[in-house]
Amino acid sequence: MRSSYTGWLLALLLGIGSLVPTAVQATHVRAGEITTKRISNTSLTYEITLTAYYDEIKGRDAARDANQVLFCLGDGVQRQVDRVSIRQLGRGTSINTYKTTYTYGGQGTYNISARIINRNDQTRNINGGQSLEINFFVTTIISVIPTLGLNSTPVLLNPPVDSARIGQKYCHNPAAYDIDGDSLSYRIATPQQSNGNDNEATACQSFPVTRYQLPNLVIPPGKTEAGGSGATFTVNPRTGDVCWDSPAEAGQYNYAFVIQEWRDGVLIGEITRDVQVIVIDGPNKRPLIDPIADICAEAGTLITQNVRVTDPDGNRVLTEGYGGPFNLTADRVAYSPPLLPPAFATITPGGLIAQASPANSTFSWQTSCPQLRDEAYLITIKATDLPANRAVALNSYQSFQIQLIGPKPQNLTAQAVSPATGGSRAIRLNWSAYNCLPPPVSGSNDTPKMLVYRKEGCNNAEPPPCFTGILPGYTRITILPINTTTYTDTSSSLRRGVSYSYRIVAQYPLPTGGQSVVSLQACVSLPQTAPVLSQVTVDSTGGATGPGRGVITVRWTRPLGLNAGDGGGPYQYRLLRAPGLAGTAFTQVTAINTTLAPGVVDTVFVDRGVATATTDYRYRLDFYTTVNGQLTPLDAAEPASSVRLAALGGLNQITLNWQTNTPWSNDSPTRIFRSRRGQAGSFNAIADVAPGTLNYVDTGADLLAFDGVTAGTLSADSSYCYRVQTVGQYADLSLRARTGSIRNFSPIQCAAPGDTTRPCPPALTLDLLNCASLAPTAFCNQTSFANKLTWTYPATAGGKACDQRIAKYNIYYARYQGDSLRLIATVAAPTLTFLHQNLTSVAGCYYVTAVSLRGIESLASNIVCKDICPNYALPNTFTPNGDGKNDVFVALACPSFVESVGFVVYNRWGAKVYESSGPVLSWDGRSSNGGVLPGGVYFYEARVVYAGLVRGGPVQVLKGSILLIRDAQAMR
Repeated sequence: MRSSYTGWLLALLLGIGSLVPTAVQATHVRAGEITTKRISNTSLTYEITLTAYYDEIKGRDAARDANQVLFCLGDGVQRQVDRVSIRQLGRGTSINTYKTTYTYGGQGTYNISARIINRNDQTRNINGGQSLEINFFVTTIISVIPTLGLNSTPVLLNPPVDSARIGQKYCHNPAAYDIDGDSLSYRIATPQQSNGNDNEATACQSFPVTRYQLPNLVIPPGKTEAGGSGATFTVNPRTGDVCWDSPAEAGQYNYAFVIQEWRDGVLIGEITRDVQVIVIDGPNKRPLIDPIADICAEAGTLITQNVRVTDPDGNRVLTEGYGGPFNLTADRVAYSPPLLPPAFATITPGGLIAQASPANSTFSWQTSCPQLRDEAYLITIKATDLPANRAVALNSYQSFQIQLIGPKPQNLTAQAVSPATGGSRAIRLNWSAYNCLPPPVSGSNDTPKMLVYRKEGCNNAEPPPCFTGILPGYTRITILPINTTTYTDTSSSLRRGVSYSYRIVAQYPLPTGGQSVVSLQACVSLPQTAPVLSQVTVDSTGGATGPGRGVITVRWTRPLGLNAGDGGGPYQYRLLRAPGLAGTAFTQVTAINTTLAPGVVDTVFVDRGVATATTDYRYRLDFYTTVNGQLTPLDAAEPASSVRLAALGGLNQITLNWQTNTPWSNDSPTRIFRSRRGQAGSFNAIADVAPGTLNYVDTGADLLAFDGVTAGTLSADSSYCYRVQTVGQYADLSLRARTGSIRNFSPIQCAAPGDTTRPCPPALTLDLLNCASLAPTAFCNQTSFANKLTWTYPATAGGKACDQRIAKYNIYYARYQGDSLRLIATVAAPTLTFLHQNLTSVAGCYYVTAVSLRGIESLASNIVCKDICPNYALPNTFTPNGDGKNDVFVALACPSFVESVGFVVYNRWGAKVYESSGPVLSWDGRSSNGGVLPGGVYFYEARVVYAGLVRGGPVQVLKGSILLIRDAQAMR
């Protein structure tokens, strides 16, 4: 029996008809799978193909009689489908193709299957070897969704019939290729069968084949090829390599695995492939392929890769390549129409040209831009040895990936220009036309784009190999049509004396998706044609009117590097002023005409009658040239503010705080001046404060002796006056050479030390939320909130007794963290609690002060802030069909503390179809212009802004997919 069985196996492998027994003519199916593709843009019509591999040794007659196969189309319809072709794959196997078209009545998920009456016999891991009694049944699952376009399942380019040898690792790769560029993954499955006669529902119902075992479990597991205990049977989920390490007994085995098809993270289909492998015993060893590293290349380049095969027995070998770039079917027939645009990959020598071991072949592929896609191409190399004495040939596989990326845009340049429409800053970019594009996507409204990025500062950093998209640190400033070759950056944030680096990236439409390699940088600085401010110093502290009016002196430099195209004289400076450190409400203070002649004093202005005692100011200088007899704005200096100073009396001390907002950096020590005799007294320098420090606490010391020492305890009965002088310089060396060291005085501010009997600060607590313990429904339908404050007043602080004569407590509150807290309530002592009611959010910050009977207020207690427990979730399906149930896409129950929701919906091609913003999300399945959107999978991004402690946040970004289901009636 063993010799007869072994003879049949050899006959099956070698195709020798004289060794075929004639007793079992009904056995024929070895392996197969179902593939599909949608063939109509206007209807849900699909072409469905079963590719079945028949045993031509023991079942030739049965194979020839199998002119029809039962198809189950997944919606209750059964159909007998005719065979459209039969082709030989060697002498032992034929490839039989059955094909039909079918139009589905609506979208949904359909389980398509095909049944063939008999498998070939003696498959050891099915029904104890009696596999003839088991029918062959394979399944493919597809998502019929209009928005998926003309989607196809992957095609499997490597035949599912193999040979293996006892004790050697066996691998199979289906060489799956998805023409749509969808992602593929793989998992082991169990071969299936069905019961029932044709036209019975049970004929389409599958279950695992009888008494099935994985091939490595048919007998007690042997050893792996490397000698480890326990044979294994695995699949690589990324590459699809199915490996049995290693067979322990000869025979015929079947197994199955699933190829899953993914788009944008959503599973849209599955193919089950049923594979047969014949294990033989003998001295022949399989050939070995040297490992091949994955390849990344720009589209349009020629890829060449040496493939080296050695045979341990010294046999001659054949080398073949499988995968989409070869454009060849499993039996090496060219696809028509092709799987992808030409040119196609080749192996030279390859095919039927045998080489002596070691055999060297060259993989070659002249890539092209229409072949661009986001997914890598999988290449499978197959080596087959040709042993002498009619021994069974063995195969080996080696897979590697080729990632095609878009080439970088070329010849980007950047040049500072003067906009024809006026304005002060502009940088014009130019680049060569970008022509490396994938083919248009059928049914997609998305188009290729050119993305323009900018950052401050230039460097020579280049992307790592195979890196696409922009480098870190850049900000996108615009999106342009792909055929654009120029752009002028007129952003108001551009500054003189700063270097800017620009880069551009091509972006391709979905589902191809992806981005090109980033361009080389173009580096440019705006020329220093404009004057720059060099001083804003307070000369006199006072009001806007009266004898004690405030005075500020403003200085600037002359412009440099004026070009003929900038206009000529006469020239004019226009000085503008706005209240506040960051003020933008500029009004003109003066206009100074000048010819820029040497020796003319035209770069200083004394601004009189400004309320420096109470207000700080920001200045801007605009520069005009004469063009065609008209004064025309050429440029504007970066605004600069005066120095703000505040003085606050404390316990035996006075605290100073200051701020400024200038285009130069105040990177030298700030000098502190004090007068013990009011504003009219002499000011002495008492301290220098390190750069970056913006406060100083005066306790009466004098740390600078060069102008006399005025140290002494600060008296609670006296008032002390202060001014500070900041010292800085421009970071740009050319500007620094023009302006030198920049010194500015603040206005004078006066304060008195506090009373020595100041009350002690209270200790505050707040009823904070424990988000982890709150139920999701804790704040359902609640629109008004309250916070309870509790505090204690200490008996001692710092080793000293606290004044216990407290009259009241002041409660201070700020809605957002970082805002100034303001007085909201007063509670008479001895009450130590306060309920803050009628709030729209629990978020906020508080502190409490104690006020003594003498009316002296303590320093602030500890600041306590309370935050929210955000809660927002979205469903993944809704049915806007007008039945009153689930018609609107809204948040799941009880969203909490939501301030606003920005909601954007995209179709499968990445085109925006709907956008809304507001406190409540409510989408009825229509586009932004009111059109009814078809059913299908859409993708959304929701930016949920919560009414939390931080202004404008926290922000939660939710991304996901929505299945929009509507029937035909709802589309009318």
